Amino acid sequence: METSHAIASPEAFLSQPAALSWWRRISSKMLGGPMIALGILGTLVFVAVFADFLAPYPYNGTSRYTPEVGELRNKYLPPMWQARGKSQFILGTDQQGRDILTRLIYGSRISLKVAVAAVIVSGIIGTSLGILSGYIGGWVDQVVMRITDSWLALPPVTFAILLAAVVKPNEWNIVIILGVVYWTRYARVIRGEVLSLKERDYVRLAVVAGCSQLRIMWTHLLPNIANSAVVLATLQLGVVVIAEATLSFLGVGVPSPQPAWGVMLNDGRAGLMTGSWWLSVFPGLSIMLVVLAASSLGDWFRVWSDPQLRQL
Repeated sequence: METSHAIASPEAFLSQPAALSWWRRISSKMLGGPMIALGILGTLVFVAVFADFLAPYPYNGTSRYTPEVGELRNKYLPPMWQARGKSQFILGTDQQGRDILTRLIYGSRISLKVAVAAVIVSGIIGTSLGILSGYIGGWVDQVVMRITDSWLALPPVTFAILLAAVVKPNEWNIVIILGVVYWTRYARVIRGEVLSLKERDYVRLAVVAGCSQLRIMWTHLLPNIANSAVVLATLQLGVVVIAEATLSFLGVGVPSPQPAWGVMLNDGRAGLMTGSWWLSVFPGLSIMLVVLAASSLGDWFRVWSDPQLRQL
């Protein structure tokens, strides 16, 4: 008796498209990564995007609907679980009676926006100069590398403070300043990879076929060094967060009353002498968690993207 269901051959099985295989691969890779770091950064993104809906009060503490916020009689209130704490101020208030939790929520938006934008700016500058230097070579390579060496000789935070003191401090000026300061690592790494890639057969064939230098750099080199640029960006995210907080703490970054975490740390210095520890501890913890999560994710992505390190 013949069976109604024939057993599929291995060739027929292999010829069928693997549905959702790309999603399974991505899911398995993400599950193998640092879940705590992904959770922290994912929470930061969520809070930054929906800050207007999550924050209980306006960040400047002035609203006709919340008259108790921003009043001096409510200044230096501790977190709600301590004596004198109030339930409407979960993490306490600052020297002007503003809610600490609200300012932390809005501060995450500022830190994320400035850090991501600065990393993109520095990545574009460094990657472009690295590709030009490595592929064109000659005097272009010499000029770009000497400028890179000069930039690397300058302390990045000190250089950023100098530039920030010259221009008017605001969010987008800080983005440009940090992008100008931190492009050198991209240029160095990308140049080294391009020097190796331009000797590959497909690049030589593109030259023989008459492709222009711009087309070769855009079509054949950029896709092959994009992975390294993304790894550098993830590793640099935490560094930029610290740099932005440092500039804001010193008064040359995001100006007050915008609730940048560095501004909150600066405002909390006076409270430390009176025992108002929450003014500095909560912004400091936020910065620490974001930097550790970004560094952990960057190290994992570097290992995952390198086949040699992945086998260790």
